[in-house]
Amino acid sequence: MSIYRVYFHDEGEPMPLSQIDIHPEFLQLLAELGIIEIRNHRIDSCCLTRISKIMRIRQRLGVNINAAAIIVELLERIESLEDEIEHLKK
Repeated sequence: MSIYRVYFHDEGEPMPLSQIDIHPEFLQLLAELGIIEIRNHRIDSCCLTRISKIMRIRQRLGVNINAAAIIVELLERIESLEDEIEHLKK
């Protein structure tokens, strides 16, 4: 079993790709698929979180990148809707 860890320092500060311990071709593939956005050889912390989730889902469920990305997107939408429901209840 492989363990993937994604660390980032400041949520507001984009991280240089050179500091991320993920193969650059994998990051480029995710960017080409529209899963993450790379700007000026940097990536936002929200994308790092998404990458971590995708890698975990791929490892645990054995699904391909596209399926893992769809799962993560749906989980994010569910979380957003749950937040909206909580806000409306108040």
